[in-house]
Amino acid sequence: MPDRTAVSHDPHAAEVILGVDTHKDVHVAAVVTTMGALAGTRTFPMTTSGYQQLLRWARTFGPVRRAGVECTGSYGVALTRHLHQDGVEVIEVNQPDHGERRRRGKTDAIDAEAAARAVLAGRATTLAKSSDGPVEMLRMFRLAKDSATKSRTQAINQLKAVLVRADPALRDAFSGLSLAKLIRRCGELPTGTPTDPASAAAYTLQLLATRVAQLTTQIEELTAHISEAISAHTPALLQQYGVGPDTAGALLLAIGDNPERMTSEAAFAALCGVSPIEASSGKTQRRRLNRGGDRRANSALYTITIARLRWDQRTRAYVERRTNEGKTRREAIRCLKRYIARELFQLITRTQPSTA
Repeated sequence: MPDRTAVSHDPHAAEVILGVDTHKDVHVAAVVTTMGALAGTRTFPMTTSGYQQLLRWARTFGPVRRAGVECTGSYGVALTRHLHQDGVEVIEVNQPDHGERRRRGKTDAIDAEAAARAVLAGRATTLAKSSDGPVEMLRMFRLAKDSATKSRTQAINQLKAVLVRADPALRDAFSGLSLAKLIRRCGELPTGTPTDPASAAAYTLQLLATRVAQLTTQIEELTAHISEAISAHTPALLQQYGVGPDTAGALLLAIGDNPERMTSEAAFAALCGVSPIEASSGKTQRRRLNRGGDRRANSALYTITIARLRWDQRTRAYVERRTNEGKTRREAIRCLKRYIARELFQLITRTQPSTA
């Protein structure tokens, strides 16, 4: 792609807006002035030196205080961290709408310019996650734990399937055992060279049981790391009724390392999909279920709600009171999820991360 650049400008000139279209190997940057004029576009490699060159180039047109970046949670995450460290406010920009794309066409330079103009016009206002603290560590731990959990479940199902088809003498030896004892007993089977279907079944059972045990150890270690990361970010979160490492992790991943990017608890509720959506028309005044937002965070709030409904007397009394007022149990639970989101958001934003 040919570069389209301008000569260096006075670095003390009026502010300019940076827009970046991110990709796997390169980033395409565009600079737009506050008057709406395109100052220049250029391509940079997705490396540390490339990020430095990008910001140095953008600042030749004037001070850069705001940047609109696409895909700040994937291809643009490293660039976002670099810009944050240089004092640039990074704003998450969605891809251009289809109508705009039909009118102007599609190139990386056009997308980068559109990102800058979205920030300038105020269409993009959501601050990007900084991804430079305990929550980013938590994200990686959760990724590994989810993979290990899925693989462990698959291995257990395969072990049971092998046992069903095994020789009756072998199958009867494991009859009536709990899962933990079954895994331990299968792991103690001989590991000699299989010579017939019976010995092949024993060999496979031992192999799968060993895999399950190894994955279980990994899951336990990752759970401990997740708890440590949560405690480093929000020490009091795990002390709340019904909140465990998995649910707390889902909520922190939704809000990011910089919770100040959420302007209010209502914004956090909308992010978690627990804010009701107006669906009124004419004389009918009602609100419908919010099916948007971060669904893992929404699921975490539901899990916390159900745990409190089972064991917390105040929560049970609240649901009983709302149902007596005419609401269904589902509607009462939705209200409860909204209140819990408010409570936990205030806790997250009020608690200072530990510096120990």
